[in-house]
Amino acid sequence: MTDASSALSASQRKAALRAAALARRDALEIDDRLEWDALIAEATLAMPVFGQGPVSAYWPMRSEADPRPILESLHERGLSLCLPAIVDRRMLFRRWAPYEPIVPGGFGTLVPDPAQPEVAPRILLVPLAAFDRHGFRIGYGKGYYDSALAALDGAISIGIGYAAQEIESVPDEPHDRRLDWIVTERETIRCG
Repeated sequence: MTDASSALSASQRKAALRAAALARRDALEIDDRLEWDALIAEATLAMPVFGQGPVSAYWPMRSEADPRPILESLHERGLSLCLPAIVDRRMLFRRWAPYEPIVPGGFGTLVPDPAQPEVAPRILLVPLAAFDRHGFRIGYGKGYYDSALAALDGAISIGIGYAAQEIESVPDEPHDRRLDWIVTERETIRCG
């Protein structure tokens, strides 16, 4: 670590790492991402953690790995599903099933209709900007997933993303929550 980088705070280092990771992810070819999304879905669905729901995922934006095929398969297995929404600066989860309406939720996201009931997921599929093998992730910098994971003590968290998003080490802070698993097109990583 250079003297300049050691003087930066963890949040400043995360911001620089986030920008670089998002640029790498955005530069991935769409054809590759589509192929890798299928591999990620296959590996995720093979995990032994999907005994019961609700299972939460996210509606993909930008160049994020697409969890919708995973959700469709879990729905076919009979598991209940939900999607996150940010309400009053807090992440909550609303019931959702494939092909049900979704509405704009701010930050470029799509979320279940606000009339849908709030639920507490037992398993969360989490998007990644960057990650390390210890299970620490960099998201978009608002801390919503960290807060949600802290409130959902005991929930299983699975980050899904592309191998190109891996970095050597995420600068973790006291509020950061470690993921239990990370799934990429190349491997399933048990963290911790």
